[in-house]
This record gives sequence, C-alpha cells and structure tokens, in this order.
Amino acid sequence: MPKGYWIALVDVKNMDGYKPYTVAIQPIFKKFGARYVTRGGQSEIPEGHGRSRCVVIEFPDYAAAQACYRSAEYAEARKLRLGSSEADILIVEGYDGPQP
Repeated sequence: MPKGYWIALVDVKNMDGYKPYTVAIQPIFKKFGARYVTRGGQSEIPEGHGRSRCVVIEFPDYAAAQACYRSAEYAEARKLRLGSSEADILIVEGYDGPQP
C-alpha cells in the first residue's frame, strides 16, 4: 500500500510565534504514525515558485495523511501557526509501482 505525504511549503514570518505550533504537532504526528522526511533543511527552487521552507512528512498511507490534517487535534494546532506563517500544504499519495 502506498504511503501518504504532506508536502508543506512554508514562509515563517515570526519564528517565536511559530514555535508553539512545532511543539503542538509532535504528539499529533506520533498518533497518526508520521515521520519527517525533510524538515526545512537546505533547498533551492530551480524552476517555478516556492516558499522558504519545504517540509515533507510521511504517513503510513494516504488515508492517515488525510485523517491527520482533518483531525480536531490538528485543527487546534493549526491555529497556532496562522498568524506567524503562510503555507501551502499538499496531501499526496506515494507511488509503489515499477521504477526505471
């Protein structure tokens, strides 16, 4: 079964205001079996548009990725980041098919 992913492109405007969000999401991600693949490390945008941070979070499957975002717990945590950042979040299904 393919894994699910959040791809979060984020511009943090106020790091002090953003930190409570990063703390609040840890137990939520644990509950839904998530793990960080990337967490705002070095990146570049050789084509198109983006934001200053790219975070990729892996979930056991697509349904878990959706359930986490739609959970009451995440809705509360999300409020903590709204004034301190702007984000584009995509929920995508991984690919388990043949590879080249």
